[in-house]
Amino acid sequence: MAASSSLLSNAISSSIKTCQKSKSFAFSPAKFGEVGFKSSGFSLTNKSLKSNSANQQSFRSFTCRNSSDRSENDKVHEFSVYEINERDRESPAVLKLSKKPVFALGDLIPFTNKLYTGDLETRLGITAGICILIQNKPEKNGDRYEAAYSMYFGDYGHISIQGPYLTYDESYLSITGGSGIFEGAYGQVKLQQIVYPFKIFYTLYLKGIKGDLPKVLLCKPVEPHPGVEPSPAAKATLPEAAIPNFTD
Repeated sequence: MAASSSLLSNAISSSIKTCQKSKSFAFSPAKFGEVGFKSSGFSLTNKSLKSNSANQQSFRSFTCRNSSDRSENDKVHEFSVYEINERDRESPAVLKLSKKPVFALGDLIPFTNKLYTGDLETRLGITAGICILIQNKPEKNGDRYEAAYSMYFGDYGHISIQGPYLTYDESYLSITGGSGIFEGAYGQVKLQQIVYPFKIFYTLYLKGIKGDLPKVLLCKPVEPHPGVEPSPAAKATLPEAAIPNFTD
């Protein structure tokens, strides 16, 4: 047993001395150039990366791309929809947490309304979400909210939206994600208040999705005005005037 321990000790000592004699690889600025790091992105090649052993092996190159690399998904997909409150969904609800006679910070307004194509000929689904009152603007006869909600498009999926909602002016909100054909969506949406809280016109600018949007979403929109109404067929959700399995 003693002889075995001595042999093991000698082997370890010999290995340490061999390692000490070998050259270490230090990441100096010059070495960065040899390895293949570039300021425009993170790309590691196999240049100069070889072992000093008799059986030399080269390392495979690889590339790391950061999340800002959107490639072809940077295409902007623009379409318009109408949100209509037809007074048949018990919406909006008002939760007066501020306990003040006028709208004030903290008041909550959950809501859900119907969603139609920009030409008002097809029922798409619904909106669903909540608005948190941030500031009452009596001089503008309106309010500023922070809104978080989704647009549901039946089998096509949904789009999530968040940002400021002004009842007295146009608003621009962020598109924060989606599902179905809208998976990976980002961008912004322009909100035009027509008749508060019953009629809103949206223009969506989507990025990040794969493929093209369905033709039904790419119709020419009706110009927003207080008198806009969905077609009778779309209101009745007839098969020819509603998308497959529209959200209700």
